[in-house]
Amino acid sequence: MTVTPWEILWLLFVLITFIQLFYYLFFFSRLAFHKRKKEEDPSVRPPLSVVICARNEENNLRQNLPAILQQRYPHQDHKEGYEVIVVNDNSEDDTLHYLNSIVPGYPHFRQIELKQEARFIPGKKYPLSIGMKGAAHDIVVLTDADCKPSSSHWLDLMGGGFREGRDIVLGYGAYQKEPGFLNCMIRFETFFSALQYLSFAIAGRPYMGVGRNLAYRKELFFRHKGFLSHQQIPSGDDDLFINAAATGSNTSVEIDRRAFTYSVPKHTWKDWMRQKSRHLTTGKYYRASHRLLLGGWLASQLLYYPLLVFALLDHRLFWITLGLFGFRFLVQGVTDLLVMRRLDEADLFPLFWAWDIFICLYFLWAIPASFFAPKTRWN
Repeated sequence: MTVTPWEILWLLFVLITFIQLFYYLFFFSRLAFHKRKKEEDPSVRPPLSVVICARNEENNLRQNLPAILQQRYPHQDHKEGYEVIVVNDNSEDDTLHYLNSIVPGYPHFRQIELKQEARFIPGKKYPLSIGMKGAAHDIVVLTDADCKPSSSHWLDLMGGGFREGRDIVLGYGAYQKEPGFLNCMIRFETFFSALQYLSFAIAGRPYMGVGRNLAYRKELFFRHKGFLSHQQIPSGDDDLFINAAATGSNTSVEIDRRAFTYSVPKHTWKDWMRQKSRHLTTGKYYRASHRLLLGGWLASQLLYYPLLVFALLDHRLFWITLGLFGFRFLVQGVTDLLVMRRLDEADLFPLFWAWDIFICLYFLWAIPASFFAPKTRWN
């Protein structure tokens, strides 16, 4: 019996469809139905340090730092229960003047001023390492100067993630909703990324986090020698460290809406593409098992729609093909809707199918572009 090329393509479509269903049902559904464990005593939190690296971020700090300094953080030993450290990395604007002006009003705030560049260490890994070293507490929460917590309970919820001996807490760093196609694309790509890294973490396969909303133990950082193994790479201060240090037993996720952070998104395609191409350069340094897991998902995503078109052209198998497509469409739609609701991105759902196709086009550009991303300063 001879198998025709069309039949081979159809069988490949079936295989790719089942691979997609496996990822949705085994991984992504975990995020859709994830429930936070109840705490025995939610009124007490361990002391923690918030570390923010800033270079020429006066305007962002003025807008966002007060919300971080005014968190409600229950702790039995002293009033605030936390400290906030801003590492002022060679700023040339009025960042230093602003930070000095707020010191009297916030006794739990302090700054570390850097006046020299770290040679051969691009990005913000050096200032972040200095901030980690200067942190007074073992639990350190990281965010960026352009990020604002969604509520005054941000630190309370992130600190609660360290129960049961956890060493890492992954949060969601969202982007502000603004009019326009670019904003929707940026938010969908952010959702698409979170769908993966949060779901895989819940499934016991954590592979990355985002520095806009991330927490881990200082002891863990120095036990893994910080960023030493990848200090020559401009980006990766968040995902490469998590990729090396996270395990299924030491990592938790926090997806309560009150624990999100929000950033202002890029406003031009050029700026956003430059940002993403720089971020994507780190994926090739992930563990082999993570590259295989992510590569399988990405390959199935890129192949699915072209194979669907070929499969639908075979009139003999048209209804079977349509049934497989419909089932996969239903599973994806339900999962995306539930996760989008949890991540406060439900306004993207009506066109989830279009965004799903567009994300394939994005990766066809982004993956080759990541190999040619220039080495730049972190800000």
